[in-house]
Amino acid sequence: MTGPFVIIGAGQAGLQIAESLRHEKYAGPIVMLGAEAHAPYNRPPLSKKWLLERPSPATLAMRGAEFWQRRQIELHLRTPVTRIDRAARTVQCADGRRFAYGGLALATGARVRTLAVPGADLNRVHALRTVDDAQRIGAALDECTARHAPLVVIGGGFIGLEIAATARKIGVEVTVLEGLGRLMSRVVAPIVSEAAAALHRHHGVQLVFDARVEALLGNLGAVRAVRMAGGEQYQSGCVVVGVGVDPDDALARAAGLDCDRGIIVDECSRTSDPLVVAAGDCCARRRGDGTLVRLESVQNAIEQGRSAAAALLGQARAFTAAPWFWSDQFEVKLQMVGLSQGYDQVVTRGDVAAPAFTAYYFRAGRLIAVDSLNRIPDHMLARKLLDAGVSPTPAQAADALFDLHAVLPPAH
Repeated sequence: MTGPFVIIGAGQAGLQIAESLRHEKYAGPIVMLGAEAHAPYNRPPLSKKWLLERPSPATLAMRGAEFWQRRQIELHLRTPVTRIDRAARTVQCADGRRFAYGGLALATGARVRTLAVPGADLNRVHALRTVDDAQRIGAALDECTARHAPLVVIGGGFIGLEIAATARKIGVEVTVLEGLGRLMSRVVAPIVSEAAAALHRHHGVQLVFDARVEALLGNLGAVRAVRMAGGEQYQSGCVVVGVGVDPDDALARAAGLDCDRGIIVDECSRTSDPLVVAAGDCCARRRGDGTLVRLESVQNAIEQGRSAAAALLGQARAFTAAPWFWSDQFEVKLQMVGLSQGYDQVVTRGDVAAPAFTAYYFRAGRLIAVDSLNRIPDHMLARKLLDAGVSPTPAQAADALFDLHAVLPPAH
């Protein structure tokens, strides 16, 4: 493809696409269109360190103000895109402006899911996706502290648990309502869920499982309690909803691109239109076996961004590294690598009670994923094992005396 290149989305993936284009010596026009008022910034701290300390949003910026001029990237903030015209090769913005493209990159991210219950639109009901959301949640936590009012978190996934941990650190009482039978149940084995539950209970978090939220109750327009299907109520000065996100593929769908729980891309981030690529949380990647996988992580945004930039330049750069993720909750760092869906055996090494252990997931005797709690060297080694395509046996993984480095090929 030839430029100009237009990037819709000013997050991690969009920034990576722009940087990679320049790294590959593309010297033509690059236009980045972002709906938010902020230049690309780091999102992972929003539920953790940044929410706890709340410095200026500028501290989250991934690049300084001079970067955009030096790299000659035309950045337009507060510029939501309303339509892609593939026939005319233009994108139209909400303010009426149009931008022509020779190649188009979609990095539109994801939208938070909302609760479909009465009262979900009350004041002091929040979800976390942006720095503006984090500022509102921070102000609500300050108000909870001043009024000695509790926080209710709906959803026991990463975001909900990280916010719960942050709130407890500043002394706010916290109840987590999880609709399933254990924490993070969609992504970790029971032994990891149990360790997380013990950790949160140790720090005073109340956990409620199989929770069925019926309504949010208000007073003078602000939430005051969460009512359950059985009639029980949990008082709340603030509610944070953390029930997941959906890919923001509305523009792509309206433009006729292939979508299925996200914009469908191949291993090189190419969409069904040869002039359009996509990267990040908005994508569903087609794997070699035909299945789709959608990943929400910094690593995925970076690797797909690099692939997307290469595709715009007519190159094929497949994203093949094992996916990895992390979550910080109280004093525990949970690091994950690989995809554990479909595992049939889990073995551990380390101290489960501490917790400082690693869980190894196997399918048909082959390692497919690894979760490490406060075992950073285990995580780094697991990434090497999965990237090299080699596997210890379950017995070797469970044996603390067996050196898993011995399984790696000599080059590693």
